[in-house]
Parts: sequence; structure tokens; C-alpha cells
Amino acid sequence: MRIENSFIPVRGVGEVTERRLWEHGVTHWDEFDGSVVGPTIADRIDAFIDEGRDHLARGDVAPFAEALPAASRWRLYENVRDDTCFLDIETTGLDASCEDVTTVTCHRDGETTTFVKDRDLTGRRLASELDSASLLVTFNGQRFDVPFLETCFDVDVSVPHLDLMYPCKKLGLDGGLKAIERDLGIDRDVPDLSGRDAVRLWHEYERGDDAALETLVEYNRADTVNMKPLMEIVSDRLHEAVFEAAQPDA
Repeated sequence: MRIENSFIPVRGVGEVTERRLWEHGVTHWDEFDGSVVGPTIADRIDAFIDEGRDHLARGDVAPFAEALPAASRWRLYENVRDDTCFLDIETTGLDASCEDVTTVTCHRDGETTTFVKDRDLTGRRLASELDSASLLVTFNGQRFDVPFLETCFDVDVSVPHLDLMYPCKKLGLDGGLKAIERDLGIDRDVPDLSGRDAVRLWHEYERGDDAALETLVEYNRADTVNMKPLMEIVSDRLHEAVFEAAQPDA
């Protein structure tokens, strides 16, 4: 599933109309001729396609992210797979106004980088890392990670954002990241820790236990790196459920 298969970002086109287009064989922008919908919607789709091609030529998926519902932003992934930044943070608590971010891990194109508080974790480094990506992928980052970073580092996280929690819910995958990983058979090479453990490990590190920081970083990196196979599974399953099921010969 690619953005070029999508029509729901167009004003006035919902899932029902998009599905009707697909069922009539209009499964890609190249196949649209205006015959399946009325003239007003056809004009809007034509304009959307023309503008959309320009955005994609620049690698800019932001307009599509803004127009797609949160549970449908998985459609962006195939277009910018190699330029997607998976991100997860650890903190000393849940309130960004009085707690700290301790580690931030970014995983992109096979490379994993972790920034640590009081070492190399700065707003400038975060902004540089995020500004160079075409898509940000998190799990529950819309409500937690991104607001926390914006509050603590005074950064504007404007990169298009796909929060995996919402497409997971669309597939009936509920619970936290680790619970969903277990349901899908995604393995971890590190001990099964929790957010409370992450707080404890940071405080142990502050008291001089360097091994605690190593464990915290491993935990944070596992959370981040494991989002990529989760993204792949979710994308494949939703592609089958949403797109392939609507094909004329399905």
C-alpha cells in the first residue's frame, strides 16, 4: 500500500467512496479518469493527484499525514521506508512539566542512535535527527513521547508522525508495545522491563551504577528497534484487510 493507492485524503472522499473506486479497478492515481464519482469530487481528486505528485517528488509526505486519520497513516510508510525514524524515550516520570527525559533512541535505515541526559541529549541534537527524517514512527508517541520532548527541550516536532498504537487498534491489537510484540511473536534480546524499571535504573545510575545505565539504554533501544518489525506486520495486515480485499478479483 502506497500513498498513490489512496484517495481518502481528498475532501469529501471517505472510505466508502475510496473502496468503490478500488472495486471499479481504480486502485492507483494513474487509473483515475473521473468516471466512478461525480464531477465535483472528480475535480478535487484530479487536483489532489496533481499536487500529490509534486509533494512525492520532493519526498514530502506531510500534506498526506495531515489529511489522513491517525489509524490510516500507515499508508505513508512504503513511500518513505528508508527515511523513517523510529523513536522511543525514557523518562523519570509521567509529567513533562517536572520530570526529565533520560534517554532517547532513534532507529533509521538500520542505524540505531541513543542520546543520554547530561551527555549528548540536547534539543539541537534532537531537532537535527528529526528534521532529517521524512516520517516519525512511535508507539503512543502522539500522547506521550512527542509532547514530552517538545516541553522538555523546547523543540517543534513537525515531521509527519505515525503513532503505531492507532493502526494496531484497527487490527484489534490492544495493550502496550511489549504485549503486542508477544502476541505477534516479535522477540527481544533484553530482559523484560517496565517503565517503572526504567525510572529505577536511571536513579541507580545517578548514584554511580554505570551498569544500570547500560541496561536502561538496551531497554530503550529494544523498544525502538522492535517497532520496525511491528510496523512491517501492521502494514502488511492492513494492506490485506483494506486494499487487497477491495480488488475487483478479490
